[in-house]
Amino acid sequence: MKNIEMFCNQCQEAAGNVGCSIKGVCGKTKEVALMQDLLIYATKGLSEVTTKLRKEGKSISKEVNSLVTYNLFTTITNANFDEEMIFNKLIVTLDAKKELLKELSNSENLGEAVIWDERCPSKMNEKAKTIGILSIENEDIRSLKTLVLYGLKGLSAYMKHANVLGYEDETVDAFLQEALYKTTQDLGAEELFNLVIETGNAGVKGMEVLDKANTKTFGNPEISEVNLGVRNNPAILISGHDLKDMKQLLEQAEREGVDVYTHSEMLPANYYPEFKKFTNLVGNYGNAWWMQKDEFESFNGPILMTTNCIVPPKDSYKDRLFTTGASGYPGCKHIEADSNGNKDFSELIKLAKNLNSPTQIEEGNIIGGFAHNQVIALADKIVEAVKTGAIKKFVVMAGCDGRHKSREYYTEFAKALPKDSVILTAGCAKYRYNKLNLGDIGGIPRVLDAGQCNDSYSLVVIALTLKEVFGLEDINDLPIVYNIAWYEQKAVIVLLSLLALGVKNIHLGPTLPAFLSPEVTNVLVEKFGIAKNSTVEEDLGLFFN
Repeated sequence: MKNIEMFCNQCQEAAGNVGCSIKGVCGKTKEVALMQDLLIYATKGLSEVTTKLRKEGKSISKEVNSLVTYNLFTTITNANFDEEMIFNKLIVTLDAKKELLKELSNSENLGEAVIWDERCPSKMNEKAKTIGILSIENEDIRSLKTLVLYGLKGLSAYMKHANVLGYEDETVDAFLQEALYKTTQDLGAEELFNLVIETGNAGVKGMEVLDKANTKTFGNPEISEVNLGVRNNPAILISGHDLKDMKQLLEQAEREGVDVYTHSEMLPANYYPEFKKFTNLVGNYGNAWWMQKDEFESFNGPILMTTNCIVPPKDSYKDRLFTTGASGYPGCKHIEADSNGNKDFSELIKLAKNLNSPTQIEEGNIIGGFAHNQVIALADKIVEAVKTGAIKKFVVMAGCDGRHKSREYYTEFAKALPKDSVILTAGCAKYRYNKLNLGDIGGIPRVLDAGQCNDSYSLVVIALTLKEVFGLEDINDLPIVYNIAWYEQKAVIVLLSLLALGVKNIHLGPTLPAFLSPEVTNVLVEKFGIAKNSTVEEDLGLFFN
């Protein structure tokens, strides 16, 4: 299929559960979509070169590894809507590829993505229409290659957060680039399915690297009560996932007497000992990402988006929305890091001092901080509760939130769970139930929040620890069921990681991914028992039979 104007099916809200072909449901324009496709294409070419250089025994610099992860991160859902920023990164990628090609001893049989180096915007636009995912004609091959690509995008997001904290893993970078290169090759379905599982294994490793980066830098998350109210001070709201940005903002704002509130996926920053030291960290403001249009308006002060998820802003607050890192939105000021990775947030601080303090939209507090170190510290108590029957089952309800009305299912499911069950969660899916009064079991809260989607590794560690404690051979013998909400590509790598660990009978919702062909879906059902969630009543019957 040639000359495709636009096609994007990477998120759960893909139009008609098929794909966006005119404009993204997220707000992404056709021009941005095409530029993102080109950036991915060029990055595949760069990855072919780095893979072949490694096979010649040559090393790849951290800067090039970081460029690959940055590029993939830039193209995930709701991260970057700025065509100019993406174009500039494309040129950087073409330049990097050109330089590395000089180091390649054997330049025979190079792929089309390596050879391509077009700098004319109009010709680039025409090329972009020919290299999107629909250019792969076989539906099942396209589905598997897309599943790998979207998993790699999620993995890149995790590695990018680790990289900014000074943590690298050459084996993950090498795999990521080789897998990206392999998506350009003429591989069969079996080879690609194996690559899907290998991507999941790399996902487990990548999450482990990020977990180490976060906990070594900021300490292990602790059980914490997080304030939902506001103070009458100038303030900045920070959203997204980047904890280094959080640290730098807190430091600079505290010196100027400006408060900081977390939003959406930044909520778990409140659980880290390092951030608790700051007197200007007030608590969390608002809910999941998709509600930001109303909540950003009522916050009154500047907002810093450190990653996804950006909703195209209203004019009423667009001039106080700032982006940094891989995120971007046209017309919003972007904060770049200097050569040492430091960022100057003085413009936000100055603006905050000239704006009203936040309008209160909630009060009270919520409890979180149940990452693996904290839960393992409670292991004896949890094991005893399981042995006595006080806890009959754990329900993993991790993943993403979204706008669809169908996601009310997760609130109703949480409410209807038996009183002897405990929810394990990570990611913004928790906003569907983390403010419900579900009580506790012998002092153990019935919602154990491990943190961001980035912290899904904690759920893996908890499961593997319980498997060892109970002396089980198979992780599927644990009293744990999986009912996961997904939205974007970080949820894809979490899913692939669970599959690589052998976890079966995972329920996904509110829809199965649009990029899965019927045949690939059938294989996942047969091998792993993947299923779409149904009604609350039916699913409760399956999980608690």
